[in-house]
Amino acid sequence: MKQNQFVSSSARKARKAHFNAPSHIRRKLMSAPLTKDLRNKHGIRSIPIRIDDEVTVTRGHYKGNAGRVMRVYRKKFVIHIDKITREKANGSTVHIGIHPSKVALTKLKMDKDRRAMIERKAAGRARITGLLKVDVLSDMGDVVVHAETNDEKHFKIFQNAHFLILG
Repeated sequence: MKQNQFVSSSARKARKAHFNAPSHIRRKLMSAPLTKDLRNKHGIRSIPIRIDDEVTVTRGHYKGNAGRVMRVYRKKFVIHIDKITREKANGSTVHIGIHPSKVALTKLKMDKDRRAMIERKAAGRARITGLLKVDVLSDMGDVVVHAETNDEKHFKIFQNAHFLILG
């Protein structure tokens, strides 16, 4: 079911918006997931990638290779990693472009702005996950999810949902 009547669900419009996105939006589109230990440490799942982050390739031909991000090529939606290169026919070496969703961040390049962004994202995530309550409405399997914030309550009912209900 369509949730927002002002947002198109057309595939071609979504693709057009993605590939014609300006640079400041491409930055967010080029986010990479964190490894499990970094995810637990910082309390976030993914973050926009930047130069000098250390990554491990998790998908594709170069799976398992690790290195430092040399360039974030927003125009082509790829990143260049220092150890992932190939030799051209004329003998020169070039970096292979890899999409950021196909890598996992293993070490973040920290500065005060990035630290503030991580703290802001982690606080919002903790607020939502800490206040999430799940109740079973009936033996039919209807599930209601409560998300309570300081000023309002949100309810969403899922009919015949198959959830792992915790606590």
